[in-house]
Amino acid sequence: MSKHLPTSCFTDNDDEAFVLHRVMKLSWFLVAGMAAGSWLLVDWNFAQSLLCGGVLVNGSFWLMKKDAQRLMQRVSAADAGLAINTEKTRFFLRSVARLVVLGLLLFVVAARYPINVVGLTLGCTTIMVSVVIIGLSAGKCWLPNKV
Repeated sequence: MSKHLPTSCFTDNDDEAFVLHRVMKLSWFLVAGMAAGSWLLVDWNFAQSLLCGGVLVNGSFWLMKKDAQRLMQRVSAADAGLAINTEKTRFFLRSVARLVVLGLLLFVVAARYPINVVGLTLGCTTIMVSVVIIGLSAGKCWLPNKV
C-alpha cells in the first residue's frame, strides 16, 4: 500500500477546506472568463446559457460541500452505528433531492428562456474542470512512498 508524504507544496495549515475553497474560486473564475469570452466570440445567448449552467452547478457544489461538512461533524460526534447510518442516509437523500431540484430548475429555465445546450453544458463542467486542475496541481505536491 502506498502512503503519500507531503512535500513543500503543502503545509500543515492546508486542509480540505482550503482545497475546496480553491476549487470554488477557480470555478467562479472559469465561469466569468468563459462567459465573457463567449459573449465576445459567440453571442449573448451562449454566454447566458454558460452563466446559467455555471451558477447552478456552483450553487449545487457549495450546498454539497456544506452537507458533507455537516455529515463529517455529526459522524465524528456520534457514538453508535445507528446514528452514523442515519446521518449517511440523510446525506444521500439530500444529495438526491438536490439533483432533482437542479433538474427541475434546468427544466423551468429551458421552458421559459432560449437555452444554448452547448453553453449550458460548458457552464456545468466548470466544477469538474476546476477539480481536475486543482487535483493535478496538488498531485505535484504528493509523492508516493513505495516502502
